[in-house]
Amino acid sequence: MWYIGIDVHKKMCNACIKDLEGNIQKELEFPNKSTGTDKLLEAIEGREAKAVIESTGNMWLRLYLGLEEAGVDVVLANPKKTKAIAEAKLKNDKVDARTLADLLRAKLIAHCYVPLESVRELRSLVRHMITLTRDMTRVKNRIHAILDKYELEFTGTDLFGKAGMMWLRGITSKLTELDQFIFDAELRHVETLKGLIKEVEARIAKESAESEDVKLLMGIPGVNYYTALLLTSKIGDFSRFSSANKLVSWLGLAPRVHQSVNTIYNGRITKEGSPRVRWALVQAARSAVQWDDHYRTKY
Repeated sequence: MWYIGIDVHKKMCNACIKDLEGNIQKELEFPNKSTGTDKLLEAIEGREAKAVIESTGNMWLRLYLGLEEAGVDVVLANPKKTKAIAEAKLKNDKVDARTLADLLRAKLIAHCYVPLESVRELRSLVRHMITLTRDMTRVKNRIHAILDKYELEFTGTDLFGKAGMMWLRGITSKLTELDQFIFDAELRHVETLKGLIKEVEARIAKESAESEDVKLLMGIPGVNYYTALLLTSKIGDFSRFSSANKLVSWLGLAPRVHQSVNTIYNGRITKEGSPRVRWALVQAARSAVQWDDHYRTKY
């Protein structure tokens, strides 16, 4: 059995191949593209091999899928936990290809979950929605900054609704020529983003309607189709969690536990996992308290 540690970067990868005793058989550098995967497979020479790649953004995905398709037993390592293990076991804070190969040999790799392609596509859709909403927030903030500069205030309830947009278009004459130019561009930007967000919302609603997991999650008070799809895309296979407590811990919502001889102290939540999921769950909880009589009286 050969053990392959792979240090992945955007353009290049470094691999270290070791045998069962830890002897280096080969070390090589190859491009992070399909031709690079072929080069690594040639180096393995058809031997039985197991490989480990650290989860770094999306840079690992092409190589992971290529090795998996070729029949190599490949695992995805949690970079945070892998570094902690390396420091404790190998006294080495640099998690390079050699270190990864050693950790793989010793069965000390903290695995990351690799979702199915369908789940990865849902994640891309949700990320796209998040990007658009963030862009919209930035544009609105720039518009507010111009309004503050000229001490202009809208008396209605929704500045970017139908009446608000009519008001915004009507005040451009009060601005300097250059600010008027910028302001008009920002208003067009708002309209463009509204259209894009509407399209993505429709696609999210379609995907939600076709998912049984989403339908089940929407049965929870406060959880709408967007929150349900976000949870589904992030969690993937719910059955990989043997208990609700483990899911809560994975989401980073479990409290930190500090224990002395006779005292157990529960601190703040760990905040592991996705901050976007935690934010969505907080919003769902607030919505449940606001609109559900049972939770309103309780909380």
